Amino acid sequence: MINNDVLAIILGGGQGSRLYPLTEKRSKPAVPIAGKYRLVDIPISNCINADIKRMFVLTQFNSASLNRHIKNTYHFSFFSSAFVDVLAAEQTPDNKGWFQGTADAVRQSMHHFLRHDFKYALILSGDQLYQMDYDKMIKAHEESGAKISIATIPVNAKDATSFGILKSDENNVITSFIEKPDASLLPDWTSDVSDDMKSQNRNYLASMGIYIFSRELLVELMDDDSTIDFGKEIIPQNIDKHKTLSYQYEGYWTDIGNIDSFFEANIGLTKSIPDFDLYDKAKRIYTRARMLPTTKIAGTILDETVIAEGCIINAGKIEKSVIGIRSRIGNESTVINTYMMGNDYYQPLSDVEDPKINTLGIGARCFIKNTILDKNCCIGDDVRINGGKHLEDTETSTYAIKEGIVVIKKGAIIPNGTVI
Repeated sequence: MINNDVLAIILGGGQGSRLYPLTEKRSKPAVPIAGKYRLVDIPISNCINADIKRMFVLTQFNSASLNRHIKNTYHFSFFSSAFVDVLAAEQTPDNKGWFQGTADAVRQSMHHFLRHDFKYALILSGDQLYQMDYDKMIKAHEESGAKISIATIPVNAKDATSFGILKSDENNVITSFIEKPDASLLPDWTSDVSDDMKSQNRNYLASMGIYIFSRELLVELMDDDSTIDFGKEIIPQNIDKHKTLSYQYEGYWTDIGNIDSFFEANIGLTKSIPDFDLYDKAKRIYTRARMLPTTKIAGTILDETVIAEGCIINAGKIEKSVIGIRSRIGNESTVINTYMMGNDYYQPLSDVEDPKINTLGIGARCFIKNTILDKNCCIGDDVRINGGKHLEDTETSTYAIKEGIVVIKKGAIIPNGTVI
């Protein structure tokens, strides 16, 4: 089935500078997560699980790999109206510039959306990790008679200063909004939340950047080209003019805006019972179907580790780490608190056995800790990478250090014996 009342618009975000160097050669929604997925798979999968199967993904930076992933992944029946289309920023006679913000991205793409029949536009972010039933949010929007709905999540006082905070009445109608309030203002911004949230001191409603607009209102708002952003302009300017509903969500949600949150979200998947559940059939996460062999492990002690398919692992020990597709880890190596994204291809055995050719993956007798290894890295033998808060932020041609996390760049070659 397809919910023909809803058109989903997934915002790919800007240049993704806070996720650099992972966004050096790819757009933010194309960044690999959990060893086998891409960030964009999260909102797309949430849509598919809610029978919303008409989706546009808006992007403008390094969109080639995102295009390739979506083209190779999301195939629907020829006899269906379902689609996932990537819209990159394009110059037209009316507009010759890049997307200036979230609302401007939607405005510049409106002519594509209006070719389709829909009652509601569901606007989503392409860089968040969560599993939400959009169908419930859409029903709440319909039943309340709202023109705008905003998904909100209760947060504590410490986190509230980093978000747009909304205040709602007893009917969940939003009455006021403040962007990243100072801590001194927070006592006036509490909202009615569940007892469970109160017990965690999560008394403030933060915008999740997930919106529903009724079609007519979206068209009207996009006619005004003086506004470029939903969170900073469209929402604050319209909550007094149009009925705006707060849809409270209390599940796991994280905004993967920087290296620290990205790393934490991936390592969090190694818990015995992770906050983000990849094993729930009703909330399945879809991605490209690869015909990879099973993973092969020999002589390795594994603890709290997630390993994707197609890997060849001879490590001595892997602990609290995520190991991505086609990864190779050599004899006696130790990998701790690390996200290894894996490889896009296998090398021929002749290359692996040739000492003159750099081998993909981690070599022998290495020690890797608090590290992100981007795709297709070649880590030589006897390499020691010990990330942590003791390291200062820096960048070289092959790696960057942010918040104590060492990020080895895509395709980087780290020679034998290197110490970071």
